[in-house]
Amino acid sequence: MAQKCVHQSCGKMFTDPEEECNYHPGPPIFHEGQKGWKCCKPRVLTFDEFLSITPCTTGKHSTTDLPPTIEKKQGEALETSPAVSQPPAPAPAAPRNPVAAPAPQAPSTPLPPPPESEDDEPSLEIPKGKICRRKACGVQYEGGERKGEKCVFHPGAPIFHEGSKGYTCCKRRVLEFDEFMKIEGCQTKERHMFVGSGRKKGGNSAGEEVLETVRHDFYQTATTVIASFFLKKINKETAKVDFLSNEISLDLITTDTPPKRYKSTVPLFGPIDTAASSFKIMGTKLEVTFVKADGSSWPVLRSDEQRTGEIIQVGKAGRAI
Repeated sequence: MAQKCVHQSCGKMFTDPEEECNYHPGPPIFHEGQKGWKCCKPRVLTFDEFLSITPCTTGKHSTTDLPPTIEKKQGEALETSPAVSQPPAPAPAAPRNPVAAPAPQAPSTPLPPPPESEDDEPSLEIPKGKICRRKACGVQYEGGERKGEKCVFHPGAPIFHEGSKGYTCCKRRVLEFDEFMKIEGCQTKERHMFVGSGRKKGGNSAGEEVLETVRHDFYQTATTVIASFFLKKINKETAKVDFLSNEISLDLITTDTPPKRYKSTVPLFGPIDTAASSFKIMGTKLEVTFVKADGSSWPVLRSDEQRTGEIIQVGKAGRAI
């Protein structure tokens, strides 16, 4: 009878106990926006890239080995420990002066390529053993004619906030990383997507690596929301951050070679005072201070995120401890 291997990055159904297994023996590491495995060196920024890191160890399949717990590092409590109430925040400092953006120039950057296909290109060959590219599906292509397929997956992006983990497309939240990897998909399609259109994901004709999403986190006081968008080596000279009444427009390019680019308009849960809000570019992230326009509590940062039902404690500015 076929059994499922529990090794990290394998998850293959097998019948031969002597079959070769490729996996990661170490725990996953999430630190300051970077993602990887303790057992090997690659570090990436997006969750899809993390899932695509080539396993570093070869052995035999197992149905009993328990995966190691997530690696904890100092300063990483928001992502690796159970959710806790936020402590009272200190009095907000005087608004920081925004980093000046360059003067507008004539548009010269080519537009990014069209979105990735939702289906496999019929003319492309699918390698045997290829895993479905949709999040949380994990089905392997076994070769032969494709009949009776059912793809159960998550169309949304992963969320890691105050210790809880889940997806933007559904409500379930868990605390442990191995539980997160087992969250069943919330959407179904009749066919899997093993190769898509065949284009290399995440690049454009300007030679930039386009990031679909970056990890974000936030905490709040009675009057402000302080959010972090984790992206290393942001170029301060070209960064564009525009505050609108209910959203923030970001165009961030890094100094990497080749550069990474994150361009997005983030819908916010509540209205903000655009003139009083500010931002600061740091070595590992963009930190934004949103000044609330109505003083209400924000259960989530983005208005398109599912609310978890958690009660968010709001600190009182200026409170003595």
